[in-house]
Amino acid sequence: MPHACLYIVATPIGNLEDITLRALRVLREADVVAAEDTRHSRRLLAHHGLDRPLLALHEHNEEQQAARLVERLRAGERVAVISDAGTPLVSDPGYRLVRRAIEAGIAVVAVPGPSAVTAALSVCGLPTDRFVFEGFLPARGTARRKALEALREEPRTLVFFESGHRIEKSLDDLKAAFGSERPAAICRELTKQFETVLRGPLDALCAQVADDPDQRRGEFVLVVAGAPVDAERGLVDALALARALRDPVGASQAARIAARIHGVSRREVYRLLDADSADDGTSGA
Repeated sequence: MPHACLYIVATPIGNLEDITLRALRVLREADVVAAEDTRHSRRLLAHHGLDRPLLALHEHNEEQQAARLVERLRAGERVAVISDAGTPLVSDPGYRLVRRAIEAGIAVVAVPGPSAVTAALSVCGLPTDRFVFEGFLPARGTARRKALEALREEPRTLVFFESGHRIEKSLDDLKAAFGSERPAAICRELTKQFETVLRGPLDALCAQVADDPDQRRGEFVLVVAGAPVDAERGLVDALALARALRDPVGASQAARIAARIHGVSRREVYRLLDADSADDGTSGA
């Protein structure tokens, strides 16, 4: 491992076996480990036989700690950053430290591994080629409903984090904003002993959670299908974009880009674009 390097290290989201060999090596060789909750992280390190100096880095002290850690990095130390679970900086502190390290010319290296977002997407049974991660929904009902209303027409799959004490209210608000038939998945306690994944329309999921107190405990990732795409409108918009892109990138690439952005058939966009070219006497190739 090089000196003077900031490592962003992913750690288990539940099952302590879900840690990479590389992550263990980086943590073992780090001069200091910056952790969101040092008590929680000390248990993780002890489980894997690691004994490294720990330093608290959380949302309330990050600005001050970032300055101190950058000085240590300048002095040639290796610093590893971990969060309570999963990949640091995903709805967790660390952004200010990374930004300061980059500004100071310090190398910043990702040590990838577990992520609740990708774990939930992999088992939800919903489209995963395009998705939007929204983090935690607002705690207050009015702000939460406003945020969801703004996402009503979002065509990409939506991913949210939620806590047990708000899960029922958030599901009710999701149903009100997106409709009772919108497909979704509730991923609870992923990789832990009582992991469950419920799949179905929002109306049915609301009923299941209301009927079973166990489904209101723990940590949640909510995955919700995007809004149905108006195929005709999407094709019109895709064709307009492809026309604008045709001269700079060529018809084939323009059709591919426009179709992906608007979620329609690349072949159909290209066919219409080629018909345009035939009408004005130019080649569609």
